[in-house]
Amino acid sequence: MMRTLLFTLLSLACSLALAATVYRWVDENGTVHFSDQPHPNAEKMNVQSAQTYPSYETPSQAAAQANAHPAAAPPGAEGSEPMYRGCAIVDPQDGAALSNIDQLNVSVRTDPALRQGDKIFILMDGAAVNGGKSTGSQFSISPVDRGEHVLQAVVRDGQGNLMCQTPGVTVEVHMNSILNPNNPQNARPRPH
Repeated sequence: MMRTLLFTLLSLACSLALAATVYRWVDENGTVHFSDQPHPNAEKMNVQSAQTYPSYETPSQAAAQANAHPAAAPPGAEGSEPMYRGCAIVDPQDGAALSNIDQLNVSVRTDPALRQGDKIFILMDGAAVNGGKSTGSQFSISPVDRGEHVLQAVVRDGQGNLMCQTPGVTVEVHMNSILNPNNPQNARPRPH
């Protein structure tokens, strides 16, 4: 629970850099949620946009990039390799409720298509899956514990530089409990 709350707050902090409107609501269990998407009974909060600073490429980074992509022209130059316009987790969808699953299938899409040498890494609840190795654009996570999980994907180039990062996708995994009175295993024989 604490880990989920912490990750939710970190995701919220990251999303503040992109949006100045945040929605806050409390669910039936008393858990406070924050999102950049409207939700029924949510309180709209106006948050001051985060202050940002441009990144500057150091001479050593420029040399490393030139060695990695010798044919690439500087960004913005005619004929240069396109940067990613975006990336997203397309499956599962944000807010999905999944019941009794053995594995969670995740699909990632980049725009434009993944460049040669770039790799996709999937995170679940802030931790890398697949032992931290790249997963490709489609990956199955197994086993999956019940509860709320936040999925995210990042695209890194051959030197490990971050090229694109998806927004978090929250899914709720429901599993039958052996203690559930509606579980068929708990059905008692009826007297005849």
